[in-house]
Formats: sequence, C-alpha cells, structure tokens
Amino acid sequence: MDLFTHFLVPFIILYFAKVKDKLAGGWGGISIDFDFFIAGVGFLIPELFIFSHRGITHSFVFGFVTAVIFLYILTRPKVQEWIGNKINRDINLKFTGKTILLAYFGVLIHLLLDYLTTGGIPLFYPFSLTKYSAYIFNYIDVFTAIIALLVIFIIYLHIDEKYKKIAMILFVVMLVFVGGIRIYEKVNTMDAMANSLSGDFTHIQTYPTEDVFIWAVVLVDPAHGQYQLYEYNSLNGKKSFQGQYNAIKIRNGSYQSGLTAIAHADKLSEVQEFRWESFYTCVDAQYRGDKWKITYFDFLGRGYTPRDLTVYVDTP
Repeated sequence: MDLFTHFLVPFIILYFAKVKDKLAGGWGGISIDFDFFIAGVGFLIPELFIFSHRGITHSFVFGFVTAVIFLYILTRPKVQEWIGNKINRDINLKFTGKTILLAYFGVLIHLLLDYLTTGGIPLFYPFSLTKYSAYIFNYIDVFTAIIALLVIFIIYLHIDEKYKKIAMILFVVMLVFVGGIRIYEKVNTMDAMANSLSGDFTHIQTYPTEDVFIWAVVLVDPAHGQYQLYEYNSLNGKKSFQGQYNAIKIRNGSYQSGLTAIAHADKLSEVQEFRWESFYTCVDAQYRGDKWKITYFDFLGRGYTPRDLTVYVDTP
C-alpha cells in the first residue's frame, strides 16, 4: 500500500474510537516505510539484504523497534517545531507508553495492509525470512493512493468537522468495496482457471495486477518443476497463455555437474537476495568449458526489482 493509506487507516480507526493521541497511530503507520534510511546497509553488506524496503522493519518484532525510534525522534521539541512550521499545524505529541502502543497499533495496521498486497513481507523475522502475502491488491494501487491523499488534504483543512467525518467514512467504504471486488475476482479467477489444470499441473496461484479484472495465473507441476503462466480477464472470461518455464534447465554439461554448480551459486549472497525477492526463481545453467554461466530469472517479476541475475561458477 501507499504511504498516505498507511497513515490514514490507523488515524481513522483511532479517530472514531475517540482516542486523543490518534496522530501517534498515523505516524506509526508510516514509520516502517522509512526503511530507505537503512537500505544502504543491505547495499554495502549484501549478506544483510533484509535491510531493504519491506524488509526488516516489516516484521512484528522490528516494526515495534522502528515505531519506538520513529516516535522518539518525532517527539523531540525541535523536530516537532520544524514539522509544525512546515505543515502549519501543532503536532503536540509526547513520548509515553500510551503513544508507543498507539504507534505500534499503526504498525500492525500497516503490516495488515501490506499483507494484502502482492510481494509479501517477513512478518516473523528474525525467526523466519519467509514472506507472507494474501495477493489481493497490487503492490501500489494508484487510485487508492490518490483518494487517500485527497482525504488527508480534507482533514488538514479548516472546515466543519462533519465534512472530515464524511470524507473518512467514504474512504473506508471505498477501500472495503475495492477489496471486496478484488477478493471476489480472485476467487472467480481461481475457479475459472481450475478447469485448465490437467496432467501433472496440479497447483494454481493467482496474482493481482493494476487492473482489478486482470490477474496473472500460475499453474504448477511440482513433480517436474514446471510452470505455466496465463493472464486471465475475469470481466470477459478470456485467458491468454504467456509461456511455460522450467524450474531448472541445464545445458551442455552433465546434469549432476550443473546441479552442483547451482548449489555453489545458491550460497552467494546476491543469489540468496534474488531468490528472497522473487515470486518464482527459475535457473538456466549453461556450461562454457571452464565454468558455468548460471542465470536466475523470475518469469512473473515485479516492477522495482531485477527480473534476472547472472553469476559464474568455476567447474566443480
């Protein structure tokens, strides 16, 4: 989800719950998206690739740590004065046990919203690097972001409180409505594409796109490590075949030698990061006389991460 929605949802919940320090929830809701300040750690030390956007801060444990640090900085008098001058509003927040809990409430709402989007987040880090996602919304929903920004602007204005309430209620209704449509269309897509399952292709997964009615569908053959990619339009019921992919393809050299080379390459930090960021990691290993050229690629891919990575491994 976008930064505006992450601020707005916890703020609205606390507003209608008549919580005095509702701003703490809103600020907490955006705190963990300031992870770009630590992204340089992952860049300089590849083994720490968890220090990235939607990485370490997007977990229950470090989300709390981030909220505490963010709230502490935000409540410093000079920081509040600087922000207050920029937005022409008095923040007036204190660093207390109550505001820490409210900020963490905002973090939990943030994690829930990001869980609904594609890509996944490592909720249980440092105990597990596994990412979790319901794959309901696209990574960023532009329409929702624009509406959220508009509602924040209305809240900012010096207008009658009832208009602010109406704007917030309409935003929540819109968010729930769009989410409901996406859930319905996801189920509809899975039911329709289930008819395409045949032979060894026994598993199906669907992924949202920017269009509510267009879904990426992957059929999986777990026994042979094969994937079929489709695009399905749930509005008109049309599907289009995008391609078939092998989890592992080994060319020129012996199969066992190729597997050994891939095992060596998998230990590289850049490969581990690529696998962690990918939806599906396919491997193309090609023997070139004295070394293996190993290309990792994600046929589904995401806009902000590379879709392929090539490394070279000396002959095992």
